[in-house]
Amino acid sequence: MTELRPGALSGLLVIDASRVLAGPYAAMLLADLGASVVKVEQPGEGDDTRRWGPPFTEDGVSAYYLAVNRGKRGVAIDLRKDAGRDVFCALLAGADVLIENFKSETREAFALSGEATGLRFPRLVHAAISGFGATGAYASRPGYDNVAQAASGLMSITGPAEGEPQKVGVAVSDLAAGLHAAVAILAALRHRDATGAGQFVDVSLFDASLGLLANVASSALVSGEEPRRWGNAHPSIVPYQTVRAADAPLMLAVGNDLQFRALVAVLGEPEWAGDPRFATNPERVRNREALLSMIEERFSRRPAADWLAALADAGIPAGSVRTVLEALGSPEAAERGMVVRVGDVPMVAPVPKLSRTPARAASMAPRLGEHTDEILRELLAYDGARITALRAAGDIA
Repeated sequence: MTELRPGALSGLLVIDASRVLAGPYAAMLLADLGASVVKVEQPGEGDDTRRWGPPFTEDGVSAYYLAVNRGKRGVAIDLRKDAGRDVFCALLAGADVLIENFKSETREAFALSGEATGLRFPRLVHAAISGFGATGAYASRPGYDNVAQAASGLMSITGPAEGEPQKVGVAVSDLAAGLHAAVAILAALRHRDATGAGQFVDVSLFDASLGLLANVASSALVSGEEPRRWGNAHPSIVPYQTVRAADAPLMLAVGNDLQFRALVAVLGEPEWAGDPRFATNPERVRNREALLSMIEERFSRRPAADWLAALADAGIPAGSVRTVLEALGSPEAAERGMVVRVGDVPMVAPVPKLSRTPARAASMAPRLGEHTDEILRELLAYDGARITALRAAGDIA
């Protein structure tokens, strides 16, 4: 039997007071790596994603909520009431990390601005995730993922070349913000270990979306030209797009001249590598339409499976264009252990593979208030009478 070793973040206490995707995702990543994460929700309401469906499990739990809340324990505390906020602040006093996506006015009302949190909880790493940042003229503007994708220009470069701007098919602005938050939290914890001081981490969906533009933003800044949509093609690399075989499309990624020479050999046209129109990538970009017409004609002669086998033998990056269920059931996913069962629910497994402190999906996402009594007893040493009084007053659930 494999020994179950503590995660790399074992011993850290994270209070997750966030909702929807970016904050819960960041907190789940920390939970996967071994942190103890307590999810704080409003009694009777809970995270918005509890109601985002279908699909739901047989016992009525939203698949969306399950996707980003595993490995946590759940408490229900009414933060709109003084006694509830007292319980919340008592949890923060013993915590290492707070993750929240409160509105800016809510943060101020709770005395949880960056400066205020630092004074009250000097060792706490406080991560605030918002649509447009915790400071500046747009701090109070609400923002969901699709708003950030639109405002950042990400939609303007996504979709068919001659079609309308499109959002990405998954909430990439939220996910990028969650990833940046998790990385920044780990950096802040490293600083705290060295100095004893926590700090305020400010991550916005808008900023994260601009960061996702990467080479596209760099090209726009350098050239001063507005990037266009390329569909499945690439503005700076050719051939680097989907091509149609006899029976199905496949994705081709020829990233350098050596790979191009290997490709044309597989196509049975080695002389194309010596054609001055195609010999180098800049020339292939300039002569994109002529080259792609020739390539697509060759690919149309054989089934995709034949081409993929030949391309793999030649060391050329290529892949079939799968559906989501095909990808989840693929040999690659099985080889990497990327689908696991948590309780009775299949889920995508933690992504990083750590050799000494493996990440793991430790438990199902909590029911609303599932661990309230347990957490108040364990972390705050509240006795039964105090917990009963708080519940009777509606401060917890």
